[in-house]
Amino acid sequence: MPLTPEQQAELAHAPLCAPADFQPRRPRLALPAGACDTHAHVFGPWSRYPYVKARIYTPPDALPAQYAGLLQTLGVSRAVLIQPSVYGTDNTAMLDAMKAFPLPVRGVAVVDDAVSDDELQRLHAAGVRGVRVNGVDVKENKGVIDMAPLTALARRIAPLGWHVEFLMHADEFPQLDRLFADFPVPIVLGHLGYMKTAKGLQDPGFQALLRLVRDQRAWVKLTGPYRITGEALPYADVTPFAHALLAAASGHVIWGTDWPHVMMKSAMPNDAEFVNMLETWVPDAGLREKVLVKNPERLYRFAE
Repeated sequence: MPLTPEQQAELAHAPLCAPADFQPRRPRLALPAGACDTHAHVFGPWSRYPYVKARIYTPPDALPAQYAGLLQTLGVSRAVLIQPSVYGTDNTAMLDAMKAFPLPVRGVAVVDDAVSDDELQRLHAAGVRGVRVNGVDVKENKGVIDMAPLTALARRIAPLGWHVEFLMHADEFPQLDRLFADFPVPIVLGHLGYMKTAKGLQDPGFQALLRLVRDQRAWVKLTGPYRITGEALPYADVTPFAHALLAAASGHVIWGTDWPHVMMKSAMPNDAEFVNMLETWVPDAGLREKVLVKNPERLYRFAE
């Protein structure tokens, strides 16, 4: 659908991202029954779900039906939708997608500090199992965590069995394990801690993340390798980081596609490649079932 003049004008402030590859191939690796993609976003139609003004990118439509088709091709049977920054605290697009989604689905919402208990209960009934805090894809407060209101919100969601998911760079927080040692709920970090692989495994922030995972206070997603790598596909420099996280606590590592790969800085990969990477990242079949099936089942409470 053509963009309206208003939408075209907005692109001057938040440029349009490249679209995902909407012709996914079947991967070489067969996934275990019950496999879950724990990190994906849906966008649009833009004409129905407008984006907030304060954003740093504009995604093309990436519709729930396209995502469901991708999962079928990849052999994934469960999903977790993550509220993207371009919608702010309006979770309508995600919730509508969840309501009509053809597979078991959970969500991670974005809320403000003043969210009511009734709204939290409504989100829980819709399948939401966590809240997201984005310190990266926003125009202000980048890399900053205000712990007081965050801890207060965490205490409110704790009875629901929720977690807090952070988009943050682990290398910016060398005391990450101390910062969250007494946090009321588990935390989840995407993109293997979201630090450049060039900083190395001994980076203080990554080591703090490993301690936090080892203490079972955090979960980490094997997602978005193209966001941290210095190499082309298959991003070989990411593999040691995946292995280090699995060695720290394999019961707290999960996987996701990061579809539709917004703000790609390199060539858009086909999503089959992300499944095939698991042959190297998680070469043991039993451990893959843990990462893909059992761990997300526990974190997102699919049995409820």
